[in-house]
Amino acid sequence: MKIYFSGAIRGGREDAELYAEIITHLQQYGDVLTEHIGQMDLQEKMITDKEIHDQDLNWLIESDIIIAEVTVPSLGVGYELGRGVEMKKPTFCFHRSEKTSAMVSGCPDIKTFKYNSLLDLKVFLDEIFQKL
Repeated sequence: MKIYFSGAIRGGREDAELYAEIITHLQQYGDVLTEHIGQMDLQEKMITDKEIHDQDLNWLIESDIIIAEVTVPSLGVGYELGRGVEMKKPTFCFHRSEKTSAMVSGCPDIKTFKYNSLLDLKVFLDEIFQKL
């Protein structure tokens, strides 16, 4: 299974360590195409915004499922979610905040979960992948 993990990059890196933990957990279920999102020292390569867009879009097309951590608001993550829904990819979002974007939580094609701890999130992920 090919997993597209989405989390904030330019929107803010305060959850990078959490992303790394999520990615490590997801790797038991398949190939995480975007494992770089969990790198603590992530620095954008010397590639253009168009190259980043095209690379990420190709990974999105190639993926079987989208998992996103949406606590830190990110325009890029929102864009990826919209494109994923358009492609009819199974899409799951997780957040720790009381509310998330109504465009995410209100979309019937995106399953949204509020969690309190990494353990809670892992339980949700395990349940999702056991049902696939």
